[in-house]
Amino acid sequence: MRMTDVGELSLRCAVQGAGPLVILVHGFPESWYSWRHQIGPIADAGFTACAIDVRGYGGSDKPEAIEAYALERIVGDLVGLADALQPDTPAILIGHDWGAPIVWNSALTHPNRFSAVAGLSVPFSGVPNRPFTEVFRDHFTAQGKFFYQEYFQEPGVAEAEAEADPREFVHRMMYSISGDVPPGDYFDKPLGATFLEGLPDPRPTDWLTEADLDFYEAEFRQSGFRGPLNRYRNHERDFEWLQQFAGQKIEQPCLFIGGECDPATTLFGAVSDPVAMMRLFAPKVEGHILPATGHWTQQEKPEAVNSLLLEWLGKLPVGH
Repeated sequence: MRMTDVGELSLRCAVQGAGPLVILVHGFPESWYSWRHQIGPIADAGFTACAIDVRGYGGSDKPEAIEAYALERIVGDLVGLADALQPDTPAILIGHDWGAPIVWNSALTHPNRFSAVAGLSVPFSGVPNRPFTEVFRDHFTAQGKFFYQEYFQEPGVAEAEAEADPREFVHRMMYSISGDVPPGDYFDKPLGATFLEGLPDPRPTDWLTEADLDFYEAEFRQSGFRGPLNRYRNHERDFEWLQQFAGQKIEQPCLFIGGECDPATTLFGAVSDPVAMMRLFAPKVEGHILPATGHWTQQEKPEAVNSLLLEWLGKLPVGH
């Protein structure tokens, strides 16, 4: 574990191995620890594996302002990290959940800094033509339906629910969109519902143990949820920043790994074939959809994910 100055702030990083730099970027509500099954195998394959706490999480710095969590600022953290750890050579990026759009857009906007990019769970759908807030308000809020990102918009509301019992929040959230949850429309509820309302009681799973929950609970009791939730409050800023890149594609080698049971893999039902959709915006994408897998791809199916990641990394021109 090390703290690394990335320019605007410092990030806590779990670093192992030697060789070309591979930066691992987690999602919500997670941690560097979400890559616990990948760090060793990537390092053993001849790379420097660096799993970060995204700003606002865990041991990384936690600015207060909402705008401090704009995509442009977090992409800047990855550029600064790559400059600090491997200044002379482009780095490789791997991201999951929020980490996926972070790494997709890092590769898009800094093609000379990042030589290849892999995203888990959330495919790349190009530079947006309107802010995502407008999309979910049309499809959910205006219809009187609950959507978690709308619920996350008002500062303090979701924080209060999550921080009342961080372990319960992480456990219920992760279980509710995993490959282990029984079929059901758990998030089909009216506008005004809380996040946890109606979610199923978690059953024991082998991929999310009591020890894993101990770790996440300790992290979020220390860090709180304001920084993590602020990422959701920047859709308009992110849209405006990305407009200068409209029409550009990710030209680097790409890997996408989705879950058959993951609502994010189809962008909540908006696309039937996420890999085909991605080819429009990232022509060199290689795509895989894992059967019976939910949202927490690399935690639910570490062996399958590691196999795909290592095969892909081994084909990249960086060598070992």
